[in-house]
Amino acid sequence: MPKLALYVPLKAKPGKERDIANFLTSALPLVQAEAGTLTWYAIEEGPGAYAIFDTFDTEEDRQAHLDGKVAAALMEKAEELFSEPPQIHKFTLLAAK
Repeated sequence: MPKLALYVPLKAKPGKERDIANFLTSALPLVQAEAGTLTWYAIEEGPGAYAIFDTFDTEEDRQAHLDGKVAAALMEKAEELFSEPPQIHKFTLLAAK
């Protein structure tokens, strides 16, 4: 069972919804190359609301993801795409199925 997770809610600037969906979809191959990222979900929560949720076994794997290409691209595009800076929430998972 994965032990650690990240949750990153993303709020779109008006008119940037499609750009965010395209960005998230295009990030999948980069995440697939990260051996330590066990699961990665790009989520549309509702109109203009998106999120990323991913899981890891170790803090080293989680930090490698945060230091990786997807996180760098996300922060690079933050001002252009999002109405507020992405907030990265770190969680410890207690149970999973």
